[in-house]
Amino acid sequence: MARFKRIQVASVMESTGLVPLFYHDDLEVSKKVLRACYKGGARLLEFTNRGDFAHEVFGELNKFAARELPEMILGVGSVTDPGTASLYMQLGANFVVTPMLKEDVGKTCNRRKVLWSPGCGTLSEINRAEELGAEIVKIFPGSQLGPGFVKAIKGPCPWTSIMPTGGVTAEEENLRGWFRAGATCVGMGSKLVTKEFLANRSYDKLETHVRDTLQLIATIRSEL
Repeated sequence: MARFKRIQVASVMESTGLVPLFYHDDLEVSKKVLRACYKGGARLLEFTNRGDFAHEVFGELNKFAARELPEMILGVGSVTDPGTASLYMQLGANFVVTPMLKEDVGKTCNRRKVLWSPGCGTLSEINRAEELGAEIVKIFPGSQLGPGFVKAIKGPCPWTSIMPTGGVTAEEENLRGWFRAGATCVGMGSKLVTKEFLANRSYDKLETHVRDTLQLIATIRSEL
């Protein structure tokens, strides 16, 4: 069962502005990444459902978070069907992210009052997602849609909360473009938890990178 209510999850997504994305098949590596992100100030992490037995790693990682990192909100991404969503919710997923608009996943999450963020690429999809109860809508792939898409959506629909994912980097120009356009938060994967950090086991550097990124986001938003 989720430890955090969906309104809490949405609130933290909005207040911090950053959702780190990460997957690794080694539980101990995953724990160290999660701790580094937490010490760096992140309070959410999307564990992507990418590899075989990913749910087993997630289940143990979520127990670790509940025990050692009590404010960390752990969710799951790359979910493409309601069965997978149910499996992760049984393991305590606090939010579910999909790469596309899947109405059956939305209904499954709503039944358990778990936040879901569907991937959308058109205003019609965003509208339907909100009708189905999505509080924060993911736009994907962000690299193809761009900040201009976010700005265009916010014009007629200023109430829409958007999380671009894919193509988001930790560089100031990139982040400034997304938040100036009206993004509520951003999802960031390999540009935050980089291959270099993982290969070198540089968890202290990852902690610093997360902290610097969060500070940069806060600075950018304060200037808007």
